[in-house]
Amino acid sequence: MIARIIVDSTADLLPEFRSRVHTVPLTVNFGEEEYIDGVTIDHQTFYEKLIECDTLPTTSQATPEAFIREFEKAKQAGESAVVITLASKFSGTYQSAVIAAEDYENIYIVDSGSAAMGSGILVELAINLLDAGKSAEEIATVLEEEKKNIVVVALVDTLEYLKKGGRISKTVAFAGGVLNIKPVLSVIDGEIQMLGKARGSKMGNNLLVQQIDKAGGIDYSKPVLLGYSGISDALLLKYIEDSRRIWEGNLEQVHYTTVGSVIGTHAGPGAVVVAFFKNHQAN
Repeated sequence: MIARIIVDSTADLLPEFRSRVHTVPLTVNFGEEEYIDGVTIDHQTFYEKLIECDTLPTTSQATPEAFIREFEKAKQAGESAVVITLASKFSGTYQSAVIAAEDYENIYIVDSGSAAMGSGILVELAINLLDAGKSAEEIATVLEEEKKNIVVVALVDTLEYLKKGGRISKTVAFAGGVLNIKPVLSVIDGEIQMLGKARGSKMGNNLLVQQIDKAGGIDYSKPVLLGYSGISDALLLKYIEDSRRIWEGNLEQVHYTTVGSVIGTHAGPGAVVVAFFKNHQAN
């Protein structure tokens, strides 16, 4: 049975992978205006609005109905499906997919335990497995195992958005707001944790590199994806340059994309994100 891959719109993907998956969108609301993530609002427009807006936009999970529409298409095509969602601790989107799948066969749902670039590399791995001829069930089994090895490390420019969105405590936010402190965060078991604080972006970039080393290094045989939030990729390009020793000789090209609107709402502009599978051999 041929498999298809279904994702929610918070998985940040390179265009060549985006075109190969079926996407269930979440929604973003700026006051009374509702936008469908990635459909009626693109990343550029979103960040322009976010910067201009005094209040934080709200985000809504994907509904069971939205997943049912995709499952119905898979059924009509005689295909099985692997569904990859953002962490169930971040959103009810995973639960929506589970509810929607109750009346369908051959649908395998994977809670990525991550978001943005973290979900993105899991989706990329799924596409690689699909190309290798694996079934939906086989792909889901591998993903359940491999998702435990995903490391997402982010250097955020400001904690203001995470504080407004209630994702971190006011104490943590205050610690970050003093003296140009750049917090380094990670997504661990579906929760945002602060790993360290650095003064200025150069030190922040060094701290990012240290966290990669601490994780045991990168498994370069699997997808690696970097990302940035906001309108400019300047901070990300500076980070790639500062950490050149990590990539040189290991990656032909450092791939990166923008952080989408749902996760961007909480990260705010100016974040740099690195997502990779940790290297078992180093442990």
